[in-house]
Amino acid sequence: MMELEGSFESTINRSDYKILVVDDVVSNVLLLKILLTNEKFQVITCNGGNACLELSRTQHPDLILLDVMMPDLSGFDTAVELKKDPKTADIPIIFLTALNNPSDLVHGFQVGANDFLTKPFNKEELVMRVMHQISLVAAKRIIVQQNEELRRTISNRDKMYSVIAHDLRSPMASIRMVLNLVVNMLSPDAIGQEVYDLIDKANKESEETHDLLDNLLKWTKSQTGRLNVVLQDFELDDVVPGVVDIFVMIAETKKIKLNLQTGDGLVVTADKDMLKTVIRNFLSNAIKFSNENSSIDILVSQEDEFAKVSIRDHGVGISPDRLSGLFSDGKTTYGTANEEGSGLGLQLCKDFAEKNGGKVSVESVVGEGSTFSVYVPLKK
Repeated sequence: MMELEGSFESTINRSDYKILVVDDVVSNVLLLKILLTNEKFQVITCNGGNACLELSRTQHPDLILLDVMMPDLSGFDTAVELKKDPKTADIPIIFLTALNNPSDLVHGFQVGANDFLTKPFNKEELVMRVMHQISLVAAKRIIVQQNEELRRTISNRDKMYSVIAHDLRSPMASIRMVLNLVVNMLSPDAIGQEVYDLIDKANKESEETHDLLDNLLKWTKSQTGRLNVVLQDFELDDVVPGVVDIFVMIAETKKIKLNLQTGDGLVVTADKDMLKTVIRNFLSNAIKFSNENSSIDILVSQEDEFAKVSIRDHGVGISPDRLSGLFSDGKTTYGTANEEGSGLGLQLCKDFAEKNGGKVSVESVVGEGSTFSVYVPLKK
């Protein structure tokens, strides 16, 4: 640890740091100024507590060497005032004192001391204690700078995601609609199997791209606090069938049957659009990971104080080692027809469910299929 600290100190440019020396004895001030100037620090001085307060506010020193016994305002009282002012509260203080009573040391730390330097002091001890405090200041500067850079990076990333998703989603929706119509109106006999397969592939990729853009836009808004949760009371039977209907045509391309079991009038309190997004993602994944000529069950039920919407497929299933991180790791996987996922959808589902006071869960057996469920609070 000492090696690391010494290595860090060697990289510090001492001329970047300003030290304020406060002592009513002129000889002490001159000695400290000479010693610290020789060590390449910037040094400013004054001879009293009131002057210290003024200089600290205007000159913004990085460290204060503060005498305890002064006629106008003691070092302890000066420290108290420094810590009250937000502009000076974070400046570290080393007390210069001839006092060695333990109670004085305790009081010094109580009023904000970072260290003590006992008079008479020698050069080696002075430099060591000063450098220790300056190293902490330098480290804090680096952390503040890195945090600001990280904040800007995240802000720019989120802005880029939002712009990309918003500007591309509308034209992508138009392309998807046209390709859906073309695939359903044409047959391999009319245009040839090879051309039909290309159009069908473009249709599937347009579906995946549109879903990705939709998830990306919602996820960005959620992460940046621009997506408000609008809670309302509604029957699940008024919402779930409509979401399922959207996927009937998509499921038919893999000859998959969607079986819906309604919820007998269950009324929930949730954000309708967020719940639709969760169900859409679960259904899309179920189709993606189901084999042709299979079925998917959409089940609506009650469990304690929650309504539960489950999407159960009979597809490839998920290995046990992947289940625990499924809603958080964002890993991309491929469907039974090589459909590619973004890894973002399940993270969004978890986020939306929790924002509504609910949760998500998954059960799966490799080779038998998976059941993804979302829980939302029942109307009280």
